[in-house]
Formats: sequence, structure tokens, C-alpha cells
Amino acid sequence: MILSVCLITYKRPQGLRRVLEGLNALTFESMAQPEIEVIVVDNDIDGLAARICAEIRPSFNWVLKDSVEAQRGITYARNKSVSLASAESDFIAILDDDEIPEPTWLENLVLAQGKYSADIVTGPVIPYFSEKGTPDWVVEGNFFAPPRFKTGEQREVAFTNNVLVKSEILRQLNPVFDNRFAISGGSDAFLFLTLSKAGHKIVWADDAIVSDGIPSSRTNLKWILFRGYRTWGNYSAYEKELYPAVFTQAVRMLKGFALIVLGLVKLVPSLLLGKASLAKSLLTIFRGMGTLGGLLGVHYQEYKHTQFVIEKGLSGNSAA
Repeated sequence: MILSVCLITYKRPQGLRRVLEGLNALTFESMAQPEIEVIVVDNDIDGLAARICAEIRPSFNWVLKDSVEAQRGITYARNKSVSLASAESDFIAILDDDEIPEPTWLENLVLAQGKYSADIVTGPVIPYFSEKGTPDWVVEGNFFAPPRFKTGEQREVAFTNNVLVKSEILRQLNPVFDNRFAISGGSDAFLFLTLSKAGHKIVWADDAIVSDGIPSSRTNLKWILFRGYRTWGNYSAYEKELYPAVFTQAVRMLKGFALIVLGLVKLVPSLLLGKASLAKSLLTIFRGMGTLGGLLGVHYQEYKHTQFVIEKGLSGNSAA
């Protein structure tokens, strides 16, 4: 069995070192050790990742490939990384450059794939605050707490921060990740929602764990609220394209209005309950606004200086 582990990076040298160290410590106790290749694609032409890979390669337990994708945008780098996977690869695993996989991470993804005859396996991303000074209200509010499900439970979506996919599925796609989302983000969710709709089975592996360091740049109210707007808005936009029935869109619109009303109702009492409670009320409102924004084409471009754009199609069509 050949496993390709793909990750992309951009100006995160410390994070890249940590994830490579984590991958170097992978263990296989309940299955035969597979052949593993780790593919790193740097979305920065300065080539910092190449230097880090060169330093690590002599003591690395697996094959380590690295390359540069000069075209700025998450999807271009992700597509480059997948394209570099060996033609004989059986599975492609993907994670982020700010994560640390547990030693059994990859083994547990593969074991779940076999046990549940899955096409795609995804697992939890456990947050930890990587810098000192995280506000108490952020910790109290559990804004970064991941969803957890029973191993083997079927899901309709996965994300590239922790996923294993049959290589043959991705080889049939060109491009794998839709370049409309190069700047806005969300190409992974759209890909896996599309694959799920096409009949590919996605299952959860709750013991396939990676840890995600949360930097101080994210532990503030603005980041939390606008991330809520973007992710819920993206989902509405995806659903609008994949399931265009009027009834489906009407239900989604009602959900958006309901979230806004619910957030407003909770807003006044939350003023007396502390900042965590207030932030949760505001986040509910922003999620509702994002839900409506995705339907109306008002998108938040998280990876671009211009924050909001109005488009006719999905997020990223013209702004990218």
C-alpha cells in the first residue's frame, strides 16, 4: 500500500517543522507499515519550505517531496500537491501546515476506511492555544471546539485539515479543487459535498486525531465573527449550486432569518452574562447573515484584503 500525505504551506516555517516532525513519528501497530510519501507545496516563491525540507530529509522516515506553486491561492497549491502524488498511490491524505498529527493518525484513518468500506475518511481537529495571553472569554466560549462523532458515522462533508481519500477518485477530477475558491477559501467543503452528492461514502474516524494550534491573530471577536459569516455563507452558496430546488433555497433562507432572530433575542441578556455569552449571540447573528449572504452572493473573502464582494455566482468567481 502506498499512502501520499499532502500539505501546503505559506510563510509558516515553525508550523511546517512541527507537522513534519509529527509525520516522522507516525506508527503502525495494527496494520503492516505502508509506503509513505509526504508532499509539501509552498505557495511562496521565496522557497522557505524547500530549505526546511532539505534540513529534515536526512532523518525523515518517509519519502519527502517538495515543490513551489507560484500562483497565489489555496486551490492552486492544493491541486499542485495532489498532482505530485505517485501514480501508484492508493490513498491521499491531506492536513494543514499548522497541525500536529498523533502517531496513530494515519493508521486510524486507513483502518476506518477498510472497516467501513469508505471512499473518504475524516476525523477531529483538536485545538490548542499556541501562544500565551489567550483571552478568558475565548477559552470559556469554546469557539474553536470541534464537532465529534462516533467512528463509522456517515458524514456529508469533510475538510482538508484531516482527511483520507481514495486516490482513484481524485485522479478523475481536473482540477481537484475548484479555483473559484482560490482566495475565498472553502474549496475543500465544496469538493467533498460534491463527492458526497455523487455517491461517494464519507465516514468519521474519531480516533484519527490531529491537533491545531490557534494563534493569537484568531483569538479575537472580529476573526471569530467573520469566520462564522464565511463558513455559513459558503455552505449556502454550495447548497445553492448543488441543490438548486426552490424549496431547498427557501428552507435555507428561513434558517438564515431564524438564526438572526435567535441571536437578537439572546443579545440583551447576554450583555449581563459576560463577553463569551455576548460573542455567542453575535456569532449566531453573523452565521445567519452569512447564510443569507451565500444565497444572495454577498461573500466574505477571508484571504484577500477586500473583505466583501457581491457576485453573481459562487464565492471567488470574479474576485479571485
